Amino acid sequence: MNYAVVGIFVLILSTAIIAGVLWLASGGAFQKKYDLYLAIEDESVAGLNLNAPVKYSGVDVGKVQDILLDPNNPGRVRLLFAIERGTPIKEDTVAVLKTQGLTGIAYVELGGSTKEALPLSIKEDQEYPVIRTKPSLSTRLETVLTTVLEKLDHTTSNIDSLLSKENQQALQNSLRDIATIAHTVAARKDTIDAGITSAARTFDNTDRATRKIEPLLRQISQTAEAIEKTSQEASVTINNANQTVDSIGHDVSRFTTESLPEVQRLLGELNVLAASLRRLSEQTERDPASLIRGRSNVPEGPGETK
Repeated sequence: MNYAVVGIFVLILSTAIIAGVLWLASGGAFQKKYDLYLAIEDESVAGLNLNAPVKYSGVDVGKVQDILLDPNNPGRVRLLFAIERGTPIKEDTVAVLKTQGLTGIAYVELGGSTKEALPLSIKEDQEYPVIRTKPSLSTRLETVLTTVLEKLDHTTSNIDSLLSKENQQALQNSLRDIATIAHTVAARKDTIDAGITSAARTFDNTDRATRKIEPLLRQISQTAEAIEKTSQEASVTINNANQTVDSIGHDVSRFTTESLPEVQRLLGELNVLAASLRRLSEQTERDPASLIRGRSNVPEGPGETK
C-alpha cells in the first residue's frame, strides 16, 4: 500500500511540474513581456554580443536580441533590442555603445528622453520602431585624435618648410643684419643720447609754449562767441528791417491803388482852376472895369442876328 501512495504522489508531482513548464512557456502571469526596437549604428560594434545588456540610465531593461549588417549599406549595423514593456522609450531617446570598466564588455545605454517627448512608434515602411543613435565615446575620441594628428602633421609640414635651407640662410642673413644694426647703434650711442636729450628739451619747450597759448586760445574763443552773438543780433536787425520794408511796400502799394487816382483827379481840377484864373487875369488886364460891371456880351457877328 505504501508503494501505491508513493506512485500516486510521483504522478501528481510530475503532472504539476509539466503543467508549470507549459504555463510558463505559454506566457504566465509572472513572465516579463518585451517589445522589439531597432537601432542602426554607423560605427563598429566590436565587443557587443548577443544577449548583451541594454540599460536605461544604468538600469537593465532588456538585451540585444540580434546583430546584423544592413543589407542596403554594409557600413552600418542593425541592432535589434528586446526591451521590457513599459520602458519609457520616446522619440528623443538615443542609444550609445559603452563598455564596462576595464573588462571591455560592451553594452547599450539608452537615455536622453524628456517628459514632453512622445512615445516612440513605428513609422511608415518600418518593421520596428527605430531608436536614434549617437557615436560612442571611443568613436568620438578617435575622431578627435584623428583631427589632432592631421593638424599636427600639417604643422610639422609647415615647420619643415619653414626650416628649409633657403629659410635658414635667410634667417642667418637677418640675424647678421640685426647684429650690424646693433653695432651701429652702440657706436652712435653718444649721438643718440644727445638726440634724446634734445628731444626732451624740445618737448619741455613745447609744453611751456602750449601753456602760454592756452590763454590766447581762451581769448580767441571768447572773441568768437562775441562775434557769434553780434551776428545773431545783426540777423535779428536784418529781419526787423525786412519786416519794415515789407510794411512800407504794402503802404506804397495801397497808396498807388487807392490814393493816387484821387490825387490825379485833384491835379486835373487844379489845372482847370489855374486856367480859369489865368483867363480872368488876362481879361482884367484888358478891361479892369469888367470886375465892376461884369463881363459884357460879345456883339453878334455878321449873319448871327436872330
